[in-house]
Amino acid sequence: MTLGATLSAIREKSLAGGGGKGMRIAWNDAEAREGFQASKNEAAASFGDDRIFIEKFVTQPRHIEIQVLADSHGNCVYLHERECSIQRRNQKVIEEAPSPFLDPATRKAMGEQACALAKAVGYTSAGTVEFIVDGARKFYFLEMNTRLQVEHPVTELITGIDLVEQMIRVANGEKLPFAQEEIALNGWAMESRLYAEDPYRNFLPSIGRLSRYRPPAEVATKSHAVRNDTGVFEGGEISMYYDPMIAKLCTWAPTRAAAIAGMEKALDAFEVEGIGHNLPFLAAVMAHPRFQSGNITTAFIAEEYPDGFTGVAPDAAGMRNLAAVAAHMKMLKEARAAKISGAMANHRRRVEPDYVIFLGRETFPVHITETAVGTDVAFADDGVLEVRSDWRPGEPLFRGTVGGEEMIVKVAFVRGGARLRWRGADLKAVVRTPREAELAALMPEKLPPDTSKFLLCPMPGLIVKIVVEEGDEVQEGQALATVEAMKMENTLRAERKGIVKRIAAAPGSSLKVDEIIMEFE
Repeated sequence: MTLGATLSAIREKSLAGGGGKGMRIAWNDAEAREGFQASKNEAAASFGDDRIFIEKFVTQPRHIEIQVLADSHGNCVYLHERECSIQRRNQKVIEEAPSPFLDPATRKAMGEQACALAKAVGYTSAGTVEFIVDGARKFYFLEMNTRLQVEHPVTELITGIDLVEQMIRVANGEKLPFAQEEIALNGWAMESRLYAEDPYRNFLPSIGRLSRYRPPAEVATKSHAVRNDTGVFEGGEISMYYDPMIAKLCTWAPTRAAAIAGMEKALDAFEVEGIGHNLPFLAAVMAHPRFQSGNITTAFIAEEYPDGFTGVAPDAAGMRNLAAVAAHMKMLKEARAAKISGAMANHRRRVEPDYVIFLGRETFPVHITETAVGTDVAFADDGVLEVRSDWRPGEPLFRGTVGGEEMIVKVAFVRGGARLRWRGADLKAVVRTPREAELAALMPEKLPPDTSKFLLCPMPGLIVKIVVEEGDEVQEGQALATVEAMKMENTLRAERKGIVKRIAAAPGSSLKVDEIIMEFE
């Protein structure tokens, strides 16, 4: 298989299904040959059909789709568009409606073309016509999905039309109850897909039991809405045999900026424990200046996170706010401890006001004052933040205001401090007295173990094949093994040149995270 003289890249894609399964991009002849078999294998595993098609790959596109609805009486309407350009491995991560890129003329042209296609094939029910749109707003047909899409809630939120209800009515032979000019475009909607994927391990699948699963409260008012579509529950198990998506979190507001702000708060309030998940990454994308500007393409994640996701570092104001939250929690714990009954006479515990907040690698000397309505945290630079909250020790969510701004922070007490998670950041906070801070500065830093001579399984999965043998010399980037998890094949490659000393796993083995596959000299 060769690309030929006129093609710089091709895309190999499963004929029988979507969701990024069985899809590969090839930039040269070697990648085309390697991806051909991998695409066929994934297509067969996911859809029972190993047929694939090959097409020219267009770089820097937007992925925009049109929702259509057609009945058996010759009527067809389009319910505007959905922007689906935030993708990873050809799988959608964040969708929104409408698109921040389309103008009314392009929206109308795409909608009319989508309806023309549906009518040409005599299609009835809800369907989605997908397009690639370039920077000049020229659009190219990609495919039609003859089903209800995962991201259909954002269309329902901006139009007020229940797509499932209309599908049932159309199937019953009824006419559509509205014409094209009656379909509203009201406000803006966002959808974030919650995946059981660990963003700190290059988004590899994560399995386990949901020890805690508490979505944000669903609301629907004239100013905002929160909706969560899910099929999992607290105590349920996420296995390696199914797709990693476990929930779709949606928000609506009158404007795009307000819908993004609503999504940020909803993500902060979404509690998921027991598995690795992409909530931190979703929060990072929502806060990204490029995403907020609407200047996005399907290459957004690859361009903005070329080395993978390593977490979020809050800005100076965010760090001070989190330090104030940690100080507030410390004061509440100390005040509660001082009220414990049974203390000896003249030995009442005194709550000290001066502390040093260790947050990540930063320190904040503070003076804490407890007031009738909360806590005032004075920083060494004379800045003061007022913290107001009903939070009590033991609660997993801090809800309140810091400096007058609303904050929702996930709280988990760990050895020596508290783990604080907010807007994609994951930090350990330790509150010490000034003397404790002096002594802590003298302690040596504990280094992690050296695993550079091992190939470790990055996810729970099944070893499909081992492509090297003991004694082989391998080069940087060379394929070593293939692991399958959640119907996706993942090729593990050598990080550096070396010689294989020992192979500890065999094809067909089921391995846990960080279990040894092979060792190098």
